[in-house]
Amino acid sequence: MKLKSTADFSNFDALDIRAGRIVKVEDAETKKPTYRLTIDLGLEIGTKVSCGAYRNYSKEALMGKTVICVMNFVPKEMGPEVSEVLVLGVANQSGETIYLTTESDVPLGGQVF
Repeated sequence: MKLKSTADFSNFDALDIRAGRIVKVEDAETKKPTYRLTIDLGLEIGTKVSCGAYRNYSKEALMGKTVICVMNFVPKEMGPEVSEVLVLGVANQSGETIYLTTESDVPLGGQVF
């Protein structure tokens, strides 16, 4: 995979990346099989919705997991769904998306730096 062009640190610094806990998993009403995740980002932020292709996980396996989210992208319309945050992930060798998580418990809404 080819590397992208060099970015200035200000590009990274402009992103608001935080940790949240998945509190609800539903089937999304999208063309592709997608989950609608409700993510708790702590008292100050509250909950946000993310629609993502994490169908390689069961709903039960996603519940309660800590995920890493980009908070300040413009909400994305996906059919009748609106994804408010982007859950970060990496494709494995089979092309399935594996979510990024923390090694141990962190405060909900905790900022990635």
